[in-house]
Amino acid sequence: MGFGQGVSGLNAAASNLDVIGNNIANANTVGYKQSAAQFADVYAGTKIGLGVRVNSVVQSFNQGNIEASGRSLDVAITNGNGFFRLTSPEGAVYYSRNGQFQRQEDGRITNMQGLQVTGYPAGVAGGAGVQPQPLVISNAQMEPRATSSITAKFQLDSRATVPTQAFASSAGSPPTSNMFNYSTAINVYDSLGNKQQLMAYFAKAADSAVAPVHPTVAGGTDWQMYVTDVNGNMVGGAPTTLAFDNAGALQSPAAGAVTLTQPATNGAQAMAMKLDLTGTTQFGADNDVKQLSQNGYTSGSLLGFSVNGDGTITGNYSNEQTKPLGQIVMAAFGNVEGLKPEGDNVWSATGASGQALIGVAGGSMGTLRSNAVEASNVDLSGQLVNLIVAQRNYQANAQTIKAQDTVMQTLVNL
Repeated sequence: MGFGQGVSGLNAAASNLDVIGNNIANANTVGYKQSAAQFADVYAGTKIGLGVRVNSVVQSFNQGNIEASGRSLDVAITNGNGFFRLTSPEGAVYYSRNGQFQRQEDGRITNMQGLQVTGYPAGVAGGAGVQPQPLVISNAQMEPRATSSITAKFQLDSRATVPTQAFASSAGSPPTSNMFNYSTAINVYDSLGNKQQLMAYFAKAADSAVAPVHPTVAGGTDWQMYVTDVNGNMVGGAPTTLAFDNAGALQSPAAGAVTLTQPATNGAQAMAMKLDLTGTTQFGADNDVKQLSQNGYTSGSLLGFSVNGDGTITGNYSNEQTKPLGQIVMAAFGNVEGLKPEGDNVWSATGASGQALIGVAGGSMGTLRSNAVEASNVDLSGQLVNLIVAQRNYQANAQTIKAQDTVMQTLVNL
């Protein structure tokens, strides 16, 4: 027996204690993956071994528990083996399972150490040679959208009588109540985001055998729909005739057949709005609006953003609109155990890991969950048991050195 075996055992046991201690120290580190020391015996052409050595230290990439954080820029990878792709200001690429991100004052999304989260800007699809780039969430005002379509569904009262006076409206002289049966406001937006209020008036048409002939549908009823601007001027495309059959169903105009127009004003473009009245009815019930919507909106300021399951970052704006601001990319590897730990919860690719396979969340890479983080996968109770075993192993190797020392002392005393 020599001292070498015992010393190698002490060194290996000390390394194992270091690994276990590091696991225990990182039991609360988000995205940490626990490690395990692997050992190999040592021989040098003899049947008696020369001891032991640490062969490698490998990490287990099993998913940790997903814990709610209540923070919109905390993102967890669930049910997959993907990694976030991060870059340093110098261009080095790293990979991480820690999704604790923050937004810098210039709009860049980074981890807590300043590494930049990469992905695809809004409107850019991955693939076909498109490379991920650092994501930037701009504070720019959301541009307005002019109204181009209006969807409306009304219920008109079949019990109504024909107004006593013909409809008339002009600037500064709006119609009076005896010219129509029902009215409602319609808000639209011009190309600069200015809200404009239109007024829709409905007047039941009297039957007539001469032009204009009413009713349009035999046995049915016609209504006239007039639309004016806020000043009382008639809007282009109005009036229009609403023709109902004797079951109260709208027969004309057909969907999209009516186009309302407004001239260019105050620097905004002229407006042309398709009006869809599909579903409008005429029953023996009170006048009412069943649906009224349009696709325009004013400009808006960024209030916040969230990360969707596919990695898309969606901005929420003060005009109650949302829009995609970019998409976080994911990376996967053929051999994750070949990744090199770099500290600060990141790894770098090596020849053993293989090149990173870039994609977006979904499938084997997993999906993303906002307002959550992936906890360390350290099994604390198991590590404490391993700590006791490693301690005993260290003590046993110390005993072999002590026994060798006793034998050497006996030989010296002969």
